[in-house]
Amino acid sequence: MKTRIIPAALIALGIVLLGLFIKWGIDDFANKDRKVSVKGLAEKEVEADKVTWPILSKELGNDLPELYNRIAVTQNVIKRFLVQHGIKDSEIAINAPHVIDLNADQYSDNKKQYRYNITSIITVTSRNVKLVRGIISRQGELLKQGIAIVDGGYENPIKYEYVSFTSMKPKMMEEAIANAQKTAEQFAKNSHSKLNKIVDADQGQFSIEDRDSNTPYIKKVRVVTTITYSLKD
Repeated sequence: MKTRIIPAALIALGIVLLGLFIKWGIDDFANKDRKVSVKGLAEKEVEADKVTWPILSKELGNDLPELYNRIAVTQNVIKRFLVQHGIKDSEIAINAPHVIDLNADQYSDNKKQYRYNITSIITVTSRNVKLVRGIISRQGELLKQGIAIVDGGYENPIKYEYVSFTSMKPKMMEEAIANAQKTAEQFAKNSHSKLNKIVDADQGQFSIEDRDSNTPYIKKVRVVTTITYSLKD
């Protein structure tokens, strides 16, 4: 009798397990397309931690040797001004002067008062943004020494950067993912479902831009990530 009970119990257990597997398979098949994709956003405002400041000056004349001498004097005055206000020698780069021969211009009418236009660029690159910004606001002091600083325009703008970005990426990603999960949980609640596992997720798209045109030294760091969750009853 016992020899019949054991096989019968095993068969019954097998039938029960088969039924469960079939049910789980049907449930998975029924729920396989129940997904929700949400975006998670994290933003933070930070101060730039690197500045590149091109300082341009120009000289006009007809005698090249004399112009180069005047450029050298101007460069020395500007460099001395920078060092006196706290800029290190290692943060100052003096570029070779750029010379334009106005008589060589094919569109010139050859009636210009001066033949040569020489532009000198001294570039300050520093991680001490506050110090440099303070000096920029005081560059008018150079006028008292006969040095006129010209606008760099689109080709040589003052550039502010946030280079410590890498260290804040993990925390911002964590915040973006948490915000995405909150949105997904609210969606699941509204649809009378529950969040299941993550089906797909991207690494997040980071961007750094000026907060506004008036404060380019304040940066807005932004990350957007897209996460897809499966849903279950």
